[in-house]
Amino acid sequence: MTPPATVAVDVGGTKIRAGSVIDGNLAHVRSVPTPATAGAQAVLDTIAEVAAAVIAETSGARGAETGGHGSAATAGRGSAGFGGLVGGGDGSGSDFVWRIGIGAAGVIDPSSGLVVSATESLPGWAGTDLVAELSARTGLPVRVVNDVHAHALGEAAAGASRGARSCLLVAAGTGIGGGFIADGHLLTGRNSAAGHIGHVPVAAAAGLGCPCSGTGHVEAIASGPAVLETYRRLASGSGERVPGPAEPAAHEHSHNQESANPSSSSSGPNLGSDHDAAAASANSASVPANTRELAAAASAGDALAIRAFDIGARALGSALGGIVNVLSPEVVVIGGGLAEMDGIWWGPLREAFAADLIPAASGTQLVKAELGQDAALIGAAGLWNDDCGQKKETH
Repeated sequence: MTPPATVAVDVGGTKIRAGSVIDGNLAHVRSVPTPATAGAQAVLDTIAEVAAAVIAETSGARGAETGGHGSAATAGRGSAGFGGLVGGGDGSGSDFVWRIGIGAAGVIDPSSGLVVSATESLPGWAGTDLVAELSARTGLPVRVVNDVHAHALGEAAAGASRGARSCLLVAAGTGIGGGFIADGHLLTGRNSAAGHIGHVPVAAAAGLGCPCSGTGHVEAIASGPAVLETYRRLASGSGERVPGPAEPAAHEHSHNQESANPSSSSSGPNLGSDHDAAAASANSASVPANTRELAAAASAGDALAIRAFDIGARALGSALGGIVNVLSPEVVVIGGGLAEMDGIWWGPLREAFAADLIPAASGTQLVKAELGQDAALIGAAGLWNDDCGQKKETH
């Protein structure tokens, strides 16, 4: 019997990653730029091409192991090469029975395969029928889910939340998203929009514009770009416009501890202290260009950088505490670029999270993701497992 194999694909606004998953093992990973500005059809063509290359490389390696010839000669031929790679339209006729699992940016309906909505990072992506389009290009069955939801499935299958009956995955980086899994089933909600953690309102973000066009959402104060913007306001001396997580009257029981820490943001809206003014003057000549540089500055002891991360981390921790009070997962897994920070970010995140939990939810674990960017690939491949929460065939 020919064994099954999955081409797992992670489609983002800047890059497309793909690899083969066989018996739960990820291999032959490739990464190519996303031709976002060229439109949805170009992105779909690129997905088909990288999938063909992964199949060819995997089959070639299989042939080398067994003394056969494999299919490496067809690598990189794109959709035109699929006939020789996988044989018939059912994915058979090669070394494996192939299928495709995709985690893609945008609000994705996993039942229909449609992109319900998307941001301008992928122009023309909204309305794309990923299943129909990619099945036509490849001749293979396709399943698809949102990319952050794929991350949640991956961490639940083989990462930080494996073995948990319920888990919340939070991706904290350029944006803030999430995925909730209960009893092996991914919660997608009405219109497949569940998981938009970044758009939970928080007091610390009051008056700040969010990328969704709203105001006051946690992403507007806690995402990587938002933290950098907070730092720039502090460094320019316009700190009075940076909300503090202590307004209004938040977490009063921890004020004494926080006030002893010069990096704490618990001093409320009055951020124009002598300490800040001196730090702003010292930093005005060398403002970090991106969040990575800001993280390095914080680790090196830059007081304003530490404060900016503290403000964002506390806002996110508070929001997550409220979400856990509603959903009560066994574990909360934090991934994304901000999760790579040290205690400067994790410390205030955990403190604010714990402070906002109700007693019944106290002790909920808050842990770092384990699989990195591979989580989305493992999760996308898991769409073909019986227990992944996929309730309807999508091919």
